[in-house]
Order: sequence, then structure tokens, then C-alpha cells
Amino acid sequence: MTTALPAVTLAANQPDRFYRGGAAIADLRGAADAAVWGPEDWVASITTLFGQPRAGLSTLPDGRLLRDAVSADPTGWVGAEHATAFGDDTALLVKLLDAGQRLPVHVHPSNSFARSHLGCRHGKTEAWVIVGTSGPNPTVYAGFRDDVDEATVATWVSTQDSEAMLAALNPIPVKPGDTVFVPAGLPHAIGEGVFIVELQQPTDFSVLLEWTGFAEPGDPSAHLAIGWETALRCVDRDGWAGSRLDGLVMRTADQRSPVVPLFTEQAAPFFQADRIHADSAVDLDPSFAVLVALEGNGTLRTEHGGTVAVRRGDTLVVPHSAGSSQVDGGLVLVRCRPPAPETWEAS
Repeated sequence: MTTALPAVTLAANQPDRFYRGGAAIADLRGAADAAVWGPEDWVASITTLFGQPRAGLSTLPDGRLLRDAVSADPTGWVGAEHATAFGDDTALLVKLLDAGQRLPVHVHPSNSFARSHLGCRHGKTEAWVIVGTSGPNPTVYAGFRDDVDEATVATWVSTQDSEAMLAALNPIPVKPGDTVFVPAGLPHAIGEGVFIVELQQPTDFSVLLEWTGFAEPGDPSAHLAIGWETALRCVDRDGWAGSRLDGLVMRTADQRSPVVPLFTEQAAPFFQADRIHADSAVDLDPSFAVLVALEGNGTLRTEHGGTVAVRRGDTLVVPHSAGSSQVDGGLVLVRCRPPAPETWEAS
């Protein structure tokens, strides 16, 4: 019989990144000095930065790496059904990401591309939960407006024509409460002043179409060390417009029900997320989950894993074996979970 594991409040986990940001993360967490905070906080991470052995991994309060704890007891952490499908892989990475400058135009590989060229079962489909914005025109960019041929993309990359690349993308104005689903292959960028909770598959695979100012010239990590000719094959060069583009975006700011789904079914093979409004007690089913507290000061009570005080800015990981849970105290949480079980074969 699996021993019940408690929910755990996690410290910040901010590996070095190649762009500016972090003030919004510091503000959310109540940190006094934003200068020491980087633009990303990897929450409940068993994933490392590309090409690095340890950077990016989350540490539990007892000093163990979460990766090692899950490996020692996958059933306790992720549940028997998930462990049968994924072993000791949580199949999820959650980040807080604060864009202090516009991020480069980049793209992530699909599952099939990752299996063929990177030796990994996971590509990097991701999604953005917008939790804060600043500046006059907070914007993200996703998908080419029109079909683009292979030679044009290759020329943009070789000449580093940033202006052309950005102009070819669809700008999407965003505000808190919006979500954007970003399937693997879709070229994209996040604009300055956009603060997100990002859910993604648990890899750090990014092909930097725009690397000037973000990576050193010739840095092989920009093309995942597989060469530009191969790396650019993962780019979705189709045009995205109209209802196809609209289908990537949800606007949920005016929804205040206890549990607000944040993505459509297209995200289910990769991850799940809800916004929880605990104006009164909200009951939650057993699941491995990552919680990000956006507002409030309340309590997480678990069936088998004890009780934890939760306040704005806290991030927590909840093992499956903690059982059903309940949150209260006016908390507003983003609850992030791994792929839906019924979709595992498709993913």
C-alpha cells in the first residue's frame, strides 16, 4: 500500500535565463528586492535546462530533488494509473514567466520530432495563463499570418531578419484572465510586460529563429545541437488566421465560478489547468497537481497529506496520494495537472 505524501510548499527555483524580467515574480512572492529575481521560476520541476545536468530541478524542503523523490515513489507522487503510462515522469512543467523584454521568435518541436531527433518522448507543446500585464499594449505573438515557404524561413534565420519574422506573426493583445494554447511547431514570442503561468511538456527544447541579442553567435543550443537544416523542419509554416487562430485563445477574466477551466480539449493530451476561486470551500479530486496562489490567504486541506497554510505568491506541489483536497480563505489559485488519462495514447 502506498504511503500518503503531504502537499509541499516550494521555494523559488530560478535558473539563469537569456532575457530580462522577474519584477512581477518578486511582487507576487512578496520579495523585497526584485533585482535578484530572474524572469522564470520553474515550479515542481523534474526538468533541466537544455544540455545541463541539474539546473532547473526543484528542491524539496528536506533537501531532496523532487525528481529523485518521484523516482523513489512514482505511485505515491503521480498515482498508479499515471505511473503505468509515464513511470517516474510527472509529464508536466510549470513556470512563472515575467517578460521584462520581448522574447525572441522561437518554436518548439513536436513529440514525433523529439522522438526522431532528440531521443525524448516529449516535445514541447505549451500554454500561457496570463496573470498580469504592464505597459500600454501587452501582446503575445503566435503563428504566421500567411503560409511561408521553407526558403523564406531559412533566409530570415540566416540573416537574422527579426523585423520580418515578428511582422509575419499574428499579434494577440492579452490581459489577465486570458489563456493562449501554443501547439508544438507554432512560431511564437511573448511581448514585454506579460506575466504568465506557463504549462508545458517537461522539456527545454527551443529552436531560436531569432537569436541575435539572446544567444551567442554559433551557439549550438539555438538549434538544439542538431543543425539548422534539421531544426527548421519542426517549424509550422502554415498560415494561422480567423477561427483557427481564435481557437487558441480563451478569455476567462469575467468567470468567477469555483472551478474555471482554462483550456479547451485540445490541451488535454499535454496538460490541464483550472482557476480556483475559493470564496467558499472548494473540493478537488485526487491528482498530482501544481498550485500557484494568485490571491488570498487560506488553507489547503488534504484527505491523507495534512493541512497547509497558503497565501498569495505561494507555489505548492500536491502528490496524488494526498487524496482529495479542499481550499478556502478566498484563495485564487491556478491548479495545473498532467495530461488527462483518457488522452495518453493519443499524446
